[in-house]
Amino acid sequence: MLVKRLPLTVVPCILSKFEKNQWLTVRAFVTKRPELVTIAPKIMASSHPRTFLAFQHDAKLYALQTTLVSITPFTSLEEENRLLFKEGDDTSYAVVTEKTNFHPQGGGQPSDVGTITAPSGASFQVAAVRMDAVRDGQALHFGRFSQAIDGSGESALFSPGDTVELAIDVKKRLYYSRLHTAGHVLGSAVRHLVENEVEGFDELKASHFPDSASCEFQGLIEGKWKDPIQAKVDEFMAAKMPVEVDWWDEEDFRKRGLERLIPDRSLAPPGEKFRVVHIVGAEVYPCGGTHVDTTDLCGETKVKKISRNKGKSKVSYSVKE
Repeated sequence: MLVKRLPLTVVPCILSKFEKNQWLTVRAFVTKRPELVTIAPKIMASSHPRTFLAFQHDAKLYALQTTLVSITPFTSLEEENRLLFKEGDDTSYAVVTEKTNFHPQGGGQPSDVGTITAPSGASFQVAAVRMDAVRDGQALHFGRFSQAIDGSGESALFSPGDTVELAIDVKKRLYYSRLHTAGHVLGSAVRHLVENEVEGFDELKASHFPDSASCEFQGLIEGKWKDPIQAKVDEFMAAKMPVEVDWWDEEDFRKRGLERLIPDRSLAPPGEKFRVVHIVGAEVYPCGGTHVDTTDLCGETKVKKISRNKGKSKVSYSVKE
């Protein structure tokens, strides 16, 4: 049963804010209207704690010590979770920790990769991170141990309660953060230029993946806007605008005239605020992703093309690696 349909730009914020016992799963998928997601409700089992997403509070936390909660052979996972990791096989595992500095794939941003190590020297290569499709708020670290193990050797490498260190691939994280901030800058540039020029204009969704970075908008944006958009992006980058993470309630949105961005309060615990990323002087977005500190740190950003289809426009971009 469909409960809420929300703009994809709001999803990362919402996904980080569900209370225990409120939802079992949040399944987001693109429908025939790709700017919308479907949120499916279920009753949540209370025995599974949420993973604290440390990267949302400190994007420069490249290494983190935390406690291991569980380790599950890939073949023992629920089907919904096996589908999250297409490369999984009988040598793969899913690791859950109390905290994580790994950004799970979502909100248009790729998953971090890296390692989890234990004092014993055991090393787990994290190939992908996804939010659990069955248990609300748990981050699943998918991957394989550096050495092959069998069922009897599993506990000798990692055991629940162990203190482990999570280390992300810093080079990839920085590139993904640059891509993500650049996408917000592009979206802001387009809004500043065409909001009052294009009938029915609105921001729909974005991808910040290296090979498919783009922002999609409602309304037909003509090709003549490509050069002005590039110029506005260059202007915002050169201005070295601060990129700030904050937590807002509904009143914070209203007093800034941003009612259009307010997420549905029924989808967050009472009293909780929503995570926002504010490019000072440009735009604000509800967002759960990682970003650079100032716009100039995005590096060279190119507007590649504007394509139009069925009343929507996609502006593709690239960021020099």
